[in-house]
Amino acid sequence: MQRLAEKIRLYLPLIKSPQTGLLVFTGLAGYMSSRCPIFHLGTLIGLFVSLLTSISGSTILNMWWDRDIDARMKRTQTRPLASGRISPKEALVVGLALSVFGVGIAFAMDKLYGVIILAGWFFDVVVYSMWLKRRSAWSIVWGGISGAMPILAGRALGFGAIDQVGVMLAFGILFWIPTHTLTFSMKFAKDYADACVPTFPSTYGLTVTRATIGVSSMLAAGAMIAAGYGIGMAWGFLRLLGVLSAGLLMLAVTVTFRPSERVSFGLFKYASIYMLAAMILVMLEVM
Repeated sequence: MQRLAEKIRLYLPLIKSPQTGLLVFTGLAGYMSSRCPIFHLGTLIGLFVSLLTSISGSTILNMWWDRDIDARMKRTQTRPLASGRISPKEALVVGLALSVFGVGIAFAMDKLYGVIILAGWFFDVVVYSMWLKRRSAWSIVWGGISGAMPILAGRALGFGAIDQVGVMLAFGILFWIPTHTLTFSMKFAKDYADACVPTFPSTYGLTVTRATIGVSSMLAAGAMIAAGYGIGMAWGFLRLLGVLSAGLLMLAVTVTFRPSERVSFGLFKYASIYMLAAMILVMLEVM
């Protein structure tokens, strides 16, 4: 049991547990937003397990593919694959097994749900990581699409179809991701340069990057408010979402016109808090 616990602890960095947890949470929020019987225990467990395993599997495969990059970046040199504490073969097997298991459960639950989960996995592993990450700074768009799939899948599972609210929720995630990742790429610009990974700061400069953060934040906030209105969110919750969105926009504007490392990293942290709070509001609305 102790050896198993140690192995699990080694894999937690490989699945990026905070990021995976947030994406699973968005999927649950998307499902609950449909106002279907949200306390159907079997469906909730299936939703949770399929999202957790498919997202974890894709993240491990990304780490397996990028292990050479991670070994060159100071920030990631201690990750289990980059440091040799987990063998590439083992990580590949575990990543594929989790992926197949998660996507398989998704298809067993509902065909449309399974298709969306599979699409998210494909965009993340194949398009973003294997194809574009080392070639183009615009890879973040495709990474954003994969990040938007859990909430769209959850909504589709509960609603039975892809609807306008589900698309708005997905757009909220899609436009939020550049705010989250571009601030991160500015902070660790040297790491990405050492690994020869193109980013917006290295390709277009800091001015364009900051302007992109401002635009993406505005679009993310607008999409989330529109989705909240479409769900029928109570005025009190919708007003709170508006206040949270205003905070996101204020930080984005400050980063654009009065940039500093402290403000940029503050926006990076706040972006995660914003999305988590928005998902909580969606869940509270239907409870």
